[in-house]
Amino acid sequence: MTKQAVSAIIFNMADKRKYDYKSIQDLCFSDDFMFGEVMRDERICKGVIERLLHIKIDHIEYPELQKVISPLYTQKGVRLDVYIKGSDKVFDIEAQSYKLDDIGQRTRYYQAMIDIDNLLRGMSYSELKESYILFLCTHDPFGYNLPVYTFERVCKEDERVPLNDKTHHIIFNAEAAKDENDQELKDFMTFLKSNEANSDFTKEIASMVQTKKFEQSFINEYLAWNLHDNDVKKRGVEEGIKIGMSRGKQEGRVAAYCEMIRSGLISLKDAAEKLGMSEADLRSTSCQL
Repeated sequence: MTKQAVSAIIFNMADKRKYDYKSIQDLCFSDDFMFGEVMRDERICKGVIERLLHIKIDHIEYPELQKVISPLYTQKGVRLDVYIKGSDKVFDIEAQSYKLDDIGQRTRYYQAMIDIDNLLRGMSYSELKESYILFLCTHDPFGYNLPVYTFERVCKEDERVPLNDKTHHIIFNAEAAKDENDQELKDFMTFLKSNEANSDFTKEIASMVQTKKFEQSFINEYLAWNLHDNDVKKRGVEEGIKIGMSRGKQEGRVAAYCEMIRSGLISLKDAAEKLGMSEADLRSTSCQL
């Protein structure tokens, strides 16, 4: 397979994702970088959690934004958008502005990393805090049109028997905001999806978003973040070209698409469709997704 052919495969799919960074003035709350910056405000962070979970929080000890948890026995860490430890609870809040095909596996892995992070501090199993992994999605990840998807472990044989592992995985679908009954949550989800601020709280967030756009420190950090992210994707593309050049035509195409998936340039589902394969078959290839 020629270098030009592999390059065409990669860059045709990469153009949209590689060069779709928004200008600072176009950023909104649901964009990853802006989300992390606004959630640095502990009062807003607390208000978001209270609206999502319908609970009152005494206080938030401190937010650790975009924390990387990397256990001692593995090199694969996980970056959490907003990782917050309260007095008796741990929250990981993720803003997701594009559809994920593997959201279930992501919540599973994030949960494991959070628990390991706690246990490495010398805690026993019984001391593990109650944990919440919250995904704020602007697209429906399951296609059932529910505003909220809540997952907790119960006994399959008798759903009255809970596992009581104190874990909660909750996915919020902003596309179905109109079907949410709680008005404050409905207003927040509407704002997340359309940037339409109808409540005092969302107007406060919208005001902070606009303020951030004129802060020089924010501008510098956003530009640096874009450069770093672009470098990571560029390395992935170059690696895909190198692998594709060294293999046969179909194997090279598979290898190139696998590298694109790892680099975040294309989803597993879309790559499988382009290759004429099932997602399961693509996972089982030598690229080991």
